[in-house]
Amino acid sequence: MKCAKHCKNMDIFNNLATGFAVALAPINLLYCFLGSFIGTAIGVLPGLGPPATIALLLPVTYGIPATSAVILLAGIFYGAMYGGSTTSILLNIPGEAASVVTCLDGYQMARQGRAGAALAISAFGSFIAGTLSIVGLMLLAPPLAAFAIKFGPPENFSLLVLGLMMVGYLAGASMTKGLMMACLGLLLGTVGLDPIMGTQRFTYGIFKLSEGFEFILVAMGLFGIGEVLVNVEQTIKAEVFETKLRGLLPNREEWRMSAAPIARGSLLGFFIGVLPGGGAIISSFISYALEKKLSKHPERFGKGAIEGVAAPESANNSAATGSFIPLLTLGIPGNASIAMIFAALLIHGIRPGPLLVAEKPEVFWGLVASMYIGNVMLLVLNLPLIGLWVRLLRVPYPLLAPLILVFVLIGAYSVNNSAFDVGITIAFGFFGYLMRKFDFEPAPLVLAMILGPQLEASLRRSLIYSHGELGVFFERPIAAALMALALLMLVSPIFRWAFGHKFSAIVEPASSAEVTEGKSDVGSK
Repeated sequence: MKCAKHCKNMDIFNNLATGFAVALAPINLLYCFLGSFIGTAIGVLPGLGPPATIALLLPVTYGIPATSAVILLAGIFYGAMYGGSTTSILLNIPGEAASVVTCLDGYQMARQGRAGAALAISAFGSFIAGTLSIVGLMLLAPPLAAFAIKFGPPENFSLLVLGLMMVGYLAGASMTKGLMMACLGLLLGTVGLDPIMGTQRFTYGIFKLSEGFEFILVAMGLFGIGEVLVNVEQTIKAEVFETKLRGLLPNREEWRMSAAPIARGSLLGFFIGVLPGGGAIISSFISYALEKKLSKHPERFGKGAIEGVAAPESANNSAATGSFIPLLTLGIPGNASIAMIFAALLIHGIRPGPLLVAEKPEVFWGLVASMYIGNVMLLVLNLPLIGLWVRLLRVPYPLLAPLILVFVLIGAYSVNNSAFDVGITIAFGFFGYLMRKFDFEPAPLVLAMILGPQLEASLRRSLIYSHGELGVFFERPIAAALMALALLMLVSPIFRWAFGHKFSAIVEPASSAEVTEGKSDVGSK
């Protein structure tokens, strides 16, 4: 038993050594640095998040090796988690959605002359959480992939249904809107050629639609043009809070107060990140709420508590790394940014899933090793470059917006050198703008569009295997358990509404009875 465990540990270290050999190649080091630097800059700039940036850079990855491409795009994703805290602390405007909570205490710390400590604890907390979550990814992904290899078409279908339900459930305030967008994404994924029969579907005689909607064009439209149009409307004036960044390192008391929140945020963020549809935003909110609940002085939160910076920043970085686990082991992208990385791998002919670790170890272990290197790069980059980021923040958004639009349109044209593709991108850009105006999240649409073809293929293979019997999804234990969880998530809002309605029905008569009793008491007096 001990020998087997020892051999397993040796395999992990050998694989990790192979990964570092890949990641330390000069070209991959360059892409790791570029990804970390661009990601930090994107996190700093309000109005352009990682999904939009990765979508814009997807055409750039066509001409580079698959491992280099995924290292670059992953660096942008987790680098943005680092950079988002800078704008939250200095401007009180989150540069990245996951850093919304950091505004609450980070900006108050800056107003109290403690911006340096806030920025430093954010950077160190992000580094510690990121490193711990990479260890978790390294240890958890291979056995999970080995388990997932046992999945057949019914299990894959059930897993994809659960993934879509979780995306709809966690995508925003309204589960109904999330599921509506997921259904629309599934419909868009059916446009083109039937994967089994080869017949055309929903093309309406337009030859270009026989190839289906190019995911990269849809993504660049929804996230690139859509984000720009929404942000141009907003008239937020970014006034940088002037403060001297002396004394960057937190003092001993601040370290003591931050240690436990960083540890809790790291663990919480990692496990939430593993869930499809979880991710950095949810983990940062939950982490902040947990710290406020556990604190002996909750009244300090919102007034410059360093725990209110340490916990959410640790959680969002840990969740960013954790979200790679369902992608690399199950082939399910858990959020919009991971969906873009999923698309990049498909472009290079690599299908993420259970076989990735065994068939493409250089990609998996090269990515893991690059994350260790990227975390160190980000820690070194973050603090010295604060002055540069402050100057960058002074550039008016109306000057940046046209440059972003030009980049989007050039990227759309370069995919197939087709003006039709540019039109598709612009159309989805306006659709993305309308979605945001009516509070619909684009992420469920994007994820469903990617998962749709896999979902359909698994469904049809399962029905062919079972001769059309739907019971195949409930006869096999793993498939049945996953379908039961998906159905439970679907009906959970009905139960919440029913119990809430029942509770209010009980409370209201009681309240009226108390009022009547009170009146009679007053009358008798």
